[in-house]
Amino acid sequence: MKAKQLRERTDSELSELLIETKNKLFEARIKNATHQLTNSSTLLKNRREIARINTIINQRKNSSNSEGKE
Repeated sequence: MKAKQLRERTDSELSELLIETKNKLFEARIKNATHQLTNSSTLLKNRREIARINTIINQRKNSSNSEGKE
């Protein structure tokens, strides 16, 4: 999912999506360890998706903190 699409989601939706993506990454790692994973690029895609979600969550926290200080 693109960052633009992620920014349109609410904080609760992002946290749910983060949990889902972490579960997908965990399952993919297990499959990779047991040599059942057919497409190893799913590991990279899931890690990047998690990073995108965390970045947007942190940007929102930082922008709300900076607004409160001024």
